[in-house]
Amino acid sequence: MTEENTTQKEASLEEMFDSLEKVIERMETEEISLEESFTLYQNGIQLLKKCNDTLDAVEKKVQILDETGECHDF
Repeated sequence: MTEENTTQKEASLEEMFDSLEKVIERMETEEISLEESFTLYQNGIQLLKKCNDTLDAVEKKVQILDETGECHDF
C-alpha cells in the first residue's frame, strides 16, 4: 500500500466522521420532522458501520516491530 492510498483512506474516514457529526447536529435541532430523524438515524448507522469496517481493516494491517526489527501482526 502506498502512502497516497493510506492518505486517501484516512481522508475518507475523516469525511465519514465529519458526515456523522453533521447527522448528529441535524438530529439535535428542534425543527426536524419524525420522518427526517428516522432517515438521518439510518444514514448515521450506515456511516458508523462503514467507519467501523474501515477501522477494522486498518487494525488488521498494523504491524509491530520488535527489538530485533522483525515485523509481527498487531
